[in-house]
Amino acid sequence: MSKIMFDYTKSILERVSFDPTLFCKELEKAIKTLLPYEMEQLKEWLSTFIIEKPELKQCLLLVKV
Repeated sequence: MSKIMFDYTKSILERVSFDPTLFCKELEKAIKTLLPYEMEQLKEWLSTFIIEKPELKQCLLLVKV
């Protein structure tokens, strides 16, 4: 079940990545919902995803990558 939530979170973040403000809001929601080990996976995914979208770098402060 948790894999489903992690995949859902990634898909939402990918869909809203056009807007940094919305991306940060959705990231905040994800931080509240995901389990600690899922957060580690999300941090890894974010570090590679944001390479292509430097405008989202400010949101990394929320997860302290």
